Amino acid sequence: MAKVYFHYSSSDGVCVDQRGTAVGNLAELRDHAARAVISLIEGRGPEDWREWTLHVSDDLNDVIFVLPFSSMLGKLH
Repeated sequence: MAKVYFHYSSSDGVCVDQRGTAVGNLAELRDHAARAVISLIEGRGPEDWREWTLHVSDDLNDVIFVLPFSSMLGKLH
């Protein structure tokens, strides 16, 4: 199991994950990241999440991947 960190950013600032989350493999990591983004979008927060990005890093602070919230929201109509 690896420990990963989910940091969120926008032009207004950064939310740093201090605790981290243990994941077993990349598929589990991808699924957890998607659920985390969807949870934030569906909860209380900014009216428009399109400029937010999730940065997933390992315990050495190396970026594993980046997930723009806009990829989970689709396009504006």
